[in-house]
Amino acid sequence: MERTLRGWPSFPRELPEFDIDASPAGPRELFLEWLDEAGEHVLAPHAVTLSTVDADGVPDARVVILKDVDGDTWAVATSSESPKGAQLAKNPFAALTFFWPGRGRQVRLRGSVRLADPEVSAADFTARPPASRVEAFIGRQSEVLEDPADLESAAEEARRWVEENPDVAPETWTRYLVTPSEVEFWQASHDRRHRRLRYRSENGTWRKERLWP
Repeated sequence: MERTLRGWPSFPRELPEFDIDASPAGPRELFLEWLDEAGEHVLAPHAVTLSTVDADGVPDARVVILKDVDGDTWAVATSSESPKGAQLAKNPFAALTFFWPGRGRQVRLRGSVRLADPEVSAADFTARPPASRVEAFIGRQSEVLEDPADLESAAEEARRWVEENPDVAPETWTRYLVTPSEVEFWQASHDRRHRRLRYRSENGTWRKERLWP
C-alpha cells in the first residue's frame, strides 16, 4: 500500500504563482481572491474542514460548507444539537482548513467562535435547498441508526413539515462565526520550497510573517 500511496501525484504540473511581497495587509482580501480563483478550477471550493475539540479534549473534524466571509469572520452553519454544535458550546474555538489540490493551495484559520444573531441563522436555514432543510429537521445527527426504516419515516414527516412551513427554521439551526487570530496561506511548489504566509492578529491589526516551508 505504501508504494501505491507514494505513486499518486499530489498536484498538477502547472501551479499558480504566489507573490508574497504583493500580498494585501489583511487576510480577507487574499482569501477571497484565492477562493474565486479556486472556483474556476476545482469542485466545491467552498468546502472546508471544521475542526473542534470534544469534552475530553480530543480533536474532531468534518467537512462543511463555508456560508460567508463578512468583515473579519468566516461563517459556517449547523444544528446546535449536532456533535460539532455541542463541542462549540463547550469550547468556542475552531480551526478551518481549505484545501484545493488542483491549485496546490491550502488556507488554514484558527480562532474564536460566536453565534450569529437568531434572525441571521433563520435566514441561513430558509435559504437552504428543500432537501437540506428536510435533513436538518430530521435531526438526531450522528446518533446510531438501528433500522433504516426509521430514517425513511422521519424523512417523510420532516418533508411534510417543510412543505407546510417553508419559512420556519428550527430554533437549533445556528450560523457560527469564526473570528481568526491566525490565517495561513500555503502555495505548493514542485521544488518543495513551498510558499507560506501567515497573518497574525495583534491588537486589532494584522501582522504578516513569511514561514519556512
